[in-house]
Amino acid sequence: MRTVVCAVALVALAACGVDGPPERPTVATTTTVGVGDSGVNTGTKVSVFSGKVTMGVGVGL
Repeated sequence: MRTVVCAVALVALAACGVDGPPERPTVATTTTVGVGDSGVNTGTKVSVFSGKVTMGVGVGL
């Protein structure tokens, strides 16, 4: 647990620009719609980019 907390703290410090000028995060969204044998399916993904760190969340229905 201690290792995980230290790793998250290190990533947070690096993302906020403590080792250089701060970088604004970029937000990107992707939406897909598809038609197949099982009907219509959709998906949405939201990603946040900050320097070399990327975090994304996706949902498919």
